[in-house]
Amino acid sequence: MPRKVKIGLVQAQWEGDVQSDDQIRQGIEQTLEKHERFVKQAADQGVQILCFQELFFGPYFAAEQDRRWFKYAEPIPGPVTKRFAALARKYRTVVILPIFEIEAPGVYYNTSVVIDTDGEIVGIYRKSHIPHQPPGYWEKFYFRPGNLGYPVFETEYALVGVYTCYDRHFPEGARILGLNGAEIVFNPSATTRGHSDHLWTLEQSAHAVANGYYVAAINRIGDEPWGIGYFYGSSYIVNPKGEIVVQGPDDREELVVAEVDLDLIREVKDYWPFFRDRRPDTYDQILEP
Repeated sequence: MPRKVKIGLVQAQWEGDVQSDDQIRQGIEQTLEKHERFVKQAADQGVQILCFQELFFGPYFAAEQDRRWFKYAEPIPGPVTKRFAALARKYRTVVILPIFEIEAPGVYYNTSVVIDTDGEIVGIYRKSHIPHQPPGYWEKFYFRPGNLGYPVFETEYALVGVYTCYDRHFPEGARILGLNGAEIVFNPSATTRGHSDHLWTLEQSAHAVANGYYVAAINRIGDEPWGIGYFYGSSYIVNPKGEIVVQGPDDREELVVAEVDLDLIREVKDYWPFFRDRRPDTYDQILEP
């Protein structure tokens, strides 16, 4: 029987201002409510796996260095994960939540939480590669590099991995996700025009081909208060042949939806047996610092 899965990607705009704590908290609540509506909309369209953008319920605060943002980090489980776990259970939808995690005082991660259809947390992925590219991308000020490797999570509908934003520039983790059996790799992102436009589809399409899985890439949309550039959306799904199945617009919010055929993974791997022909015995140099 064919294994077909309907995927949804939410590209959304931050709601609110950042001049005061009250404005930030109001904006967070408005953005959370918006994403709750997206979950309902996705369920109405039959979406089985839904992923939000990087740091989905706030602005891209790493555009500045300011300790005020630490107060908005959440533990796992926490209020946001519990809120969306209830929706995952209600609609029988796998939901992937990229959030700002606090593990302990002074220890923070850029983390994606994978919630299965029963509302239980299957696992988390912590962003491994942390950029620091001023002006506008001060992530090392906030996030510790991920320490959980490149896990693949068994959900009701598929084996999924997460590889967050800047991670996508590094083929090593993308390969490990393939070796770990990923069928769909989600890349929640926050990237602006003039920064990585050309690479946005190039790199991840290459990962999909090289590793024989689908990649679902999600980017936020709109301008934010720091003026670092326009977040250009263009969320998309690419199949193991490197073909883009669906792509969202670059100028508005949207729930981007497509049904994918997981049986294509085996078909492609039988045709292009890259894993058979790997030579790990010759790759020692790649482990050198």
